[in-house]
Amino acid sequence: MGKQVVGLKIGASALAAARVRVNGSAQVQQVAREPLPPGIVVGGEVRDPDALATALKDFFKKHKLPRRAVRIGISNNRIGVRTIELAGIEDPRQLANAVRFRAQEALPIPLDEAVLDYQVLSEGRSAEGQAVRKVLLVVAYRDLVNGYAHACRAAGLKLTGVDLEAFALLRALSPGPPEPGAERSALVAVAIGSERSTLAVSDGSTCEFTRVLDWGGSALTIALARSLGVELEEAERIKGLLSLDDTPGAVQGLSAEQTTQAVEVLRNGLQSFGRELVSSLQFYQSQPDSLGIREVVLAGGTAQLGGLARAIQGLIGVTVRVGDPLVAVEAGKKARDASNPALAVPIGLGMAAD
Repeated sequence: MGKQVVGLKIGASALAAARVRVNGSAQVQQVAREPLPPGIVVGGEVRDPDALATALKDFFKKHKLPRRAVRIGISNNRIGVRTIELAGIEDPRQLANAVRFRAQEALPIPLDEAVLDYQVLSEGRSAEGQAVRKVLLVVAYRDLVNGYAHACRAAGLKLTGVDLEAFALLRALSPGPPEPGAERSALVAVAIGSERSTLAVSDGSTCEFTRVLDWGGSALTIALARSLGVELEEAERIKGLLSLDDTPGAVQGLSAEQTTQAVEVLRNGLQSFGRELVSSLQFYQSQPDSLGIREVVLAGGTAQLGGLARAIQGLIGVTVRVGDPLVAVEAGKKARDASNPALAVPIGLGMAAD
């Protein structure tokens, strides 16, 4: 049967889950999405744990999702991620102490207020024969993690892990390690959420850089509502029917002139997102040993907007495409909708080996 994990993304506007069976390879067996009322999760932090617990109970009951093995993702600028090298530590039992010591120097979060995790990326020997390990450090504020953990426990969910959404995103969208001898380049994955977006850079096997951007698809919805003089719910409906292609088609409830106006609003609204992306990519490439950028892969609900990839490509000058969250997994008979880019993070969470 293999191990089954429910990957759960708790966003500002929606809950999304993927039930994944891992048995040598991974198979998505079920996916589900439901809206989440505003104000429960804001800025990547739980503001109302009790309301979230109620929403999670209803969500898992409605979709008959198993509660015994759930892995959640977090995405917030109050999380520190660094890669460090440790040399001269022969005893593996001393590694945790060494990592903790270095974390105090490398990360901007007091350890008595933090949850720390790490992963050994590679091991080798220096020219002098010393053991050398490359270690990925992740530190998050304890209260940030506790908000999600409390809501999940109150909903009767058994958490098997808390992961960075950036790691899950790369897990779902990366086709695998590069071929031996292939030129190394960076894959940039961007999940566009409602309020914010998660950016992650991979060399094909490791997350080299991650950042949370203060821009989400709701910025486009708000701009549309203001321009067309409609409520946010109607603006969201219209946004789902629009396309950024050169010749927009007819949209129910809009005149041809209004449709053209709405598309222009979306294009203008993407300008600030494009600047955020360019700034983040330039910062990454200013780091030592950074790689050339191969392409940018989009995920998240906003990635379904027609013509989005081509519009962003025109803004940042890098190849952009919409990602396939099934590139590294199979889809079972009951998970035919799993190719939706909005499901990339929960699928990646469910694929986690531990």
